[in-house]
Amino acid sequence: MLSYLSTLPAFAAYFGFGVSFLAIFCTVHIWLTPQRELELIRHGNQAAAISLAGALLGFVAPLASAIAHSVSLPDLAVWGMVSLVVQWLAHVAMRLLIHDLAGQIESDNRAVAVLAAGVAVAVGVVNAAAMTS
Repeated sequence: MLSYLSTLPAFAAYFGFGVSFLAIFCTVHIWLTPQRELELIRHGNQAAAISLAGALLGFVAPLASAIAHSVSLPDLAVWGMVSLVVQWLAHVAMRLLIHDLAGQIESDNRAVAVLAAGVAVAVGVVNAAAMTS
């Protein structure tokens, strides 16, 4: 029975790295975006929730791929950072594509939020697939 738990330390390390990267991404994303997503969400702004959820999912897809395919914790750290940068670039592209993205989110424009979330998830899925090559 204990042989089943032999990989528990590796699981804990990779899971810990994954949760840490998720916290880092969320903190950096919230810090770098001009709108205050958590405050908007606390006040019922659905567009902020949709946009933030899409960004998180777009980041987690390649992070999960990195966890599944990395050969060591330093390897995971490198690919986790790549995931963070790629997702941030996707957000910058959306800010260039949608004029006043922050204002649109703040005014609870859910159509814009769904598009931003969809782009984040799509970029994340492509990023995840590219990591397996």
